[in-house]
Amino acid sequence: MLDCLTHLGVAWTLQGERLEVSGSGLSALRSPGEVLDCRNSGTTLRLLAGALAASGSPALLDGSEGLRKRPMRRLLDPLNAMGVPISGTLEGTAPLKLEKRATEHPLRGGTLELEIASAQVKSAVLLAGLAASTPVLVSEPGPSRDHTERLLAYLGLPIRSFPGENRVELSPTETRALPPFALTVPGDFSSAAFLIVATLILPDSHLEIGGVGLNSTRTGLLDALQAMGAEIIISERQTMMGEPVGNLAIRASGLKGIDIAGDAVVRMIDEFPALAVAAAFAEGITRVHNAAELRYKETDRIHALVTQLADLGVAIQESEDGFAILGRTAIPGGQAAALGDHRLALALGVLGLASQNGVDVHDGEILLESFPNFVELITQCGGQMELSE
Repeated sequence: MLDCLTHLGVAWTLQGERLEVSGSGLSALRSPGEVLDCRNSGTTLRLLAGALAASGSPALLDGSEGLRKRPMRRLLDPLNAMGVPISGTLEGTAPLKLEKRATEHPLRGGTLELEIASAQVKSAVLLAGLAASTPVLVSEPGPSRDHTERLLAYLGLPIRSFPGENRVELSPTETRALPPFALTVPGDFSSAAFLIVATLILPDSHLEIGGVGLNSTRTGLLDALQAMGAEIIISERQTMMGEPVGNLAIRASGLKGIDIAGDAVVRMIDEFPALAVAAAFAEGITRVHNAAELRYKETDRIHALVTQLADLGVAIQESEDGFAILGRTAIPGGQAAALGDHRLALALGVLGLASQNGVDVHDGEILLESFPNFVELITQCGGQMELSE
């Protein structure tokens, strides 16, 4: 994302954990002289598409082979309906091309019904909606993460959500610009998930994690683990700039299998690799349904989880929209592959900690994409893990 911003003429500095971005408004984004490489990040591609749609700047958005396989028709259709000149391949995938748009001709608002509940697509449409002449109402078939609308509301933009209806409306503003702001980013629950599961399945373990984001649209795994019998205590709850945060205290626990389906799937869509590891050590069967969207992540995450965990001795069965795991107390371990999926690499690493013979994860360095200090934290907590060249 930061490299792409550089190519768009946006100045930024990153020192330790402090990032400063010198924004000058959407209209100041310059047309990049080269392809914007989003690498393996669907979030980067989709959010940039929304921002560039509002700015009217031409650009070509591309990325890795894995990113090129991810469905983008769900993004192209609502943006086209708003009057954004954006197109993809015949298959509706990246690269995505944005043509120059005259900014004196604002985008169209109206009701946009998304075919899939997707925070990335919703956020892209809302960013594009900053340049719309009429209100933009985004309607989804189910709940999705709401970080974008929470931040826009915190910044004072005329945006409102409709509780229980999976709808959000952004009204036009005179300036069509965001005010400058300072933001403390809560701890990422998707990353914390792997530390939580590691603690739960390793005997006599206990861990405290502070300042974790506890947005209810993100904590489906937390609810699932507690339903499985996990001892997780939440304290110091507070709201920071519209986002709920708190501290977690986790202790090793005996887990039991459960069934997961429906809206709970969306609330933990990125955490299923972590859940699968917890289920592998739980008593009984854990069944996952209505999770076909997992097939369109960095890899076909259902098939990847099933094949890699089965090779390590996990009793796991694939279905069209999910999987079933029969837990056991002893997992042999062995050789596995990350398959270009950072969350799969993290999950395999955690499983290795609790396996009988450890797990050697080929191409495991892909975990650096989302959790660069994961191995360091595990070793600081007494776990045995190393990242080889």
